Amino acid sequence: MRLFGPDSRPNTVNQHRLHAAYELSFTVVDFVAALCFVVGSLLFFREQTVVIATWLFLIGSVCFALKPTIRVVREFHLLRQGDIDTLAERDGQ
Repeated sequence: MRLFGPDSRPNTVNQHRLHAAYELSFTVVDFVAALCFVVGSLLFFREQTVVIATWLFLIGSVCFALKPTIRVVREFHLLRQGDIDTLAERDGQ
């Protein structure tokens, strides 16, 4: 079993809640990134708003960088709640 594999999904109610909270944050970050890119794209049509558009593109890019970070943090958070020895044993297969 791999750390990000489907077999490493949550087993307890607390782990399910934690997983859901991380998924919600992942979705919010994804939505904010998309919104920044759409609004930024529209602002590039006017010369006066190019600086704001550039900032929105930067913010959107940072949000896209946060997505895998949230996933890694979630996996390690769930890992800490589980049986690390069993997980390590399964990962060695």
